[in-house]
Amino acid sequence: MDMSGTERIEVPIEKVWQALNDPEILRQAIPGCESLEKTSDTNMTARVVLKVGPIKAKFEGAVELQNLNPPTSYTISGEGKGGIAGFAKGGADVSLQADGPDATILTYAVKAEVGGKIAQLGSRLIDSTAKKLAGEFFAKFGSLVGGEAAA
Repeated sequence: MDMSGTERIEVPIEKVWQALNDPEILRQAIPGCESLEKTSDTNMTARVVLKVGPIKAKFEGAVELQNLNPPTSYTISGEGKGGIAGFAKGGADVSLQADGPDATILTYAVKAEVGGKIAQLGSRLIDSTAKKLAGEFFAKFGSLVGGEAAA
């Protein structure tokens, strides 16, 4: 499944870039994220609990930052295994554009794939859940970064 969107964040581009590379901010923004730990400058391990329709699964996996072009773009990709529930993998191309000196336009394009029991739920439910989760992530990320700047 593919989805894309934009989010305007009332913070300078450099601060948004820093936040995109901050595991604590990412952990808070990722829906259902229990832990996100940096293992190197570009790698992290994650544990996320998600409910997709009637299935609730705990995914353990790895996240990698690729194609880094500070402070304007990167690709964040990950893969998680949810035991009997299945697996999820995907990534997002994220780009930043300054919108004046004190705001940033964040644009994202997400590609995701699921397999196992979760995939049997049907593409409509999976697509709508993925769109909802992506929307929640970028809205929460925007409020965390914007709120941090205001504080």
